Amino acid sequence: MAIEPGDRVTIEYVGRFEDGSVFDTSDYEVAEESGLLGARGEDRTDYAPLSFTVGDGTVIEGLAEGLVGLDAGAETTVSVPPEKAYGEFDADRVRTYDAESFEGMVGQSPEVGLHVHAENGLHGDVTAVRDDAVEVDFNHELAGKTLVFDVEIVEVR
Repeated sequence: MAIEPGDRVTIEYVGRFEDGSVFDTSDYEVAEESGLLGARGEDRTDYAPLSFTVGDGTVIEGLAEGLVGLDAGAETTVSVPPEKAYGEFDADRVRTYDAESFEGMVGQSPEVGLHVHAENGLHGDVTAVRDDAVEVDFNHELAGKTLVFDVEIVEVR
């Protein structure tokens, strides 16, 4: 049965950047080989096939579109440009705060790599700390990147 929007599918996948480096996967061994383990405190049970309804917004648009027309058992590679994934990088989503204001909002000293949750629901990462300013990038971490997925379609319902 060829996949259509509204179908429930289960896939195994490896997500890579264009340079081949892995950023996400459903395969524990691939995660282990790629150095992804431990970054989020996950264990083997956090790696499993992904099930979703095609077109419901659970996965990025470009990945869902790349599965339409395929059958269970098919293997494919789907290249997803930024506009069909997490959007282009937006310089306006990089904000600068003075260190005192930052510490008051976040409750801790700024350091590069710190992940922050803003009161308006945005999430960002501290990208620079200078004597007079703290820079926080509120773009999605995958914004502006073309994503390449190696996919095996396990089941279609």
